[in-house]
Amino acid sequence: MTGRILVVDDEQNILDLVRMYLERDGYIVLEAKNGRAALESIRKDKPDLVVLDIMLPGMDGFDVCRQARLESDVPILMLTARDEDIDKIVGLELGADDYLTKPFNPRELVARVKAILRRAETSDKSGEKPQQAADVLLDPSRREVKINNLPVVLRTKEFDLLHVMIENQGLVLSREKLLSLAWGYDFFGQTRTVDVHVAQLRKKLEGSQVRIETITGVGYKLVVVESV
Repeated sequence: MTGRILVVDDEQNILDLVRMYLERDGYIVLEAKNGRAALESIRKDKPDLVVLDIMLPGMDGFDVCRQARLESDVPILMLTARDEDIDKIVGLELGADDYLTKPFNPRELVARVKAILRRAETSDKSGEKPQQAADVLLDPSRREVKINNLPVVLRTKEFDLLHVMIENQGLVLSREKLLSLAWGYDFFGQTRTVDVHVAQLRKKLEGSQVRIETITGVGYKLVVVESV
């Protein structure tokens, strides 16, 4: 597997560690030590994925993610030094695809990079026919969603999650299963990622005939309701 990975961190030891493991798997690694340099690299170098630390001098990772999402759909894996939900939730709500808490196992970081890129590649090459659940129409090839014939803008992982849930409508899917199908993970990741994206997707589906139900202790299920 090949690809250009931009690693954004102000700690040289982290940059060196991540570079070593990513290059070992055949990736080309770009580096940036602050937010402005990261945005410049995203614009100029067009990386396939960004590994983005939250704690950066000057413009922090949240600001970088927010600005990047105005200009690009590049997948973003955020690094947070604190194991606190608020950092992770804010990052995901700003459009990050996933997060990893420092200190991290570099092998897990590489596994997540592979999973994100694999899912993105699968989506780009998708030749599937449009799928429908009541008044929600999803076109995998065009990466478009319409509710009652009106376009709805979904972020990358919101789209992937809805795609999986429409394919499995009426079935209860555990968080681990959703991580496997929508994120491409073949290990138990941090399921809070799923919860945040489900919450965002519910907001986008408001007013439609489709609901995402929480099945306590199990996971989520997409259902069609008769009236709105």
